Amino acid sequence: MSGVALEKVIKRYGDVQVIHGVDLQIEDGEFCVFVGPSGCGKSTLLRMVAGLEETSEGAIRIGGRDVTRADPAERGVAMVFQTYALYPHMTVAENMGFGLRMTGHPKDEIQRKVAEAARILKLEQLLDRKPKALSGGQRQRVAIGRAIVRGPEVFLFDEPLSNLDAELRVEMRVEIARLHKDIGATMIYVTHDQVEAMTLADKIVVLRGGVIEQVGAPMDLYRDPDNRFVAGFIGSPAMNFFDGTVQGGAVLVPGLSPEPVRLPIALPANGVGVTVGLRPNHMQVDTAGSSHSVELTEALGGVTYVHIDAPNGERLIVEAGEGTQVRPGARIGLGFDPANVYLFDADSGARLR
Repeated sequence: MSGVALEKVIKRYGDVQVIHGVDLQIEDGEFCVFVGPSGCGKSTLLRMVAGLEETSEGAIRIGGRDVTRADPAERGVAMVFQTYALYPHMTVAENMGFGLRMTGHPKDEIQRKVAEAARILKLEQLLDRKPKALSGGQRQRVAIGRAIVRGPEVFLFDEPLSNLDAELRVEMRVEIARLHKDIGATMIYVTHDQVEAMTLADKIVVLRGGVIEQVGAPMDLYRDPDNRFVAGFIGSPAMNFFDGTVQGGAVLVPGLSPEPVRLPIALPANGVGVTVGLRPNHMQVDTAGSSHSVELTEALGGVTYVHIDAPNGERLIVEAGEGTQVRPGARIGLGFDPANVYLFDADSGARLR
C-alpha cells in the first residue's frame, strides 16, 4: 500500500502559521492534484510530504508508516521539480541512473531500470545524448525518468510543466497521464493551472490560505462547488458572478436581468444580499435584446467568447457558438436557465442550496 495520509498537519515559520490543520487521505494509486492561487500553501504541503519542510504539528503517513520525522530518503518518495536539474556533463542514461549509483546499486540493475524507464517515456533513442541536445519536453521526461528508476511508493510533482510553452504543456500532460495509467503509482501533483488539475486528477484538493476549501473529483467540484472561491477557481473561463438581493421570492440581479430571477431553491429572507453565479457556457447571447453592451469577442474556431459590460458596470463572459455574429459595441440580451444558477451567501461565500 502506498497511500498518503495527512493528519491535522500544521506548518509554522516562526510565529507565522501557513498550513492550518490539514486532514487529507490520498488512496493507493490515486492521482491527487493540489491546486490554488499563489501563496495558498500547495507547494509547502508537497514539500512537507517529501520531507523537505519540517512538519510543525500533526502526522504524515505513507503506506501506513509514520514518516513525519523521517529523512526524505527514507520516505519512499521521488520528486520532480519545476526546474529539470539535470547534470549537463552526463548523458540521459547517466542522469537517470545517478541516484542509484550514489546508493551503490549494481551496474546491471541500474541499466535494467534505466532501460525500462526509457521505454515507458519513449527515451530509448536519446539515452546517449546530453541535456543541451534535448528539447524542454525531453528534459522534463528525463527528470521524470530519474524519479521512475528509484521505484518510489509515491511520485511528487511540483509544477513540472510551468517552464514549457503551451504546446509542450499539452503534450506533457498527456505523457504524465499515460505514465500514471502505465505504472499505477500514487502521484501528488502541484499546479496553479486548473486546466492541468481538471485533465489529470482523480482527486483535486483546492487550497486557499493554507486551508483546504474542498476535495473531490474534477467534475464534482465543477458541478457542485461548496463555495464561491471553488466555483470561481474551477472552470475556464471562470464563472460569472453578480450581486443580487432577495425580494418577493425571487432574486433581483441588476447586472444580469431586468426582471427578478426565480430560482428552484430555497431563498434567504427578503432584503438579504446574495451572489449569483453563472458559468459562461450556461448563458446565451440574444441578439434581439439590448440590455447589455458587447466589449469584445474572441473567435477561437469552434467557440466564441463574448465579453460583455453589464448595466451596473460588472463584466462577464458568455460562451457562444462559432456562428454567433456580434461586434464590439453591439447591444444584446442574455438568456439562461434558472436551473443552472448557483447562489452564494454574499458575506461568507458559502453555497446556498
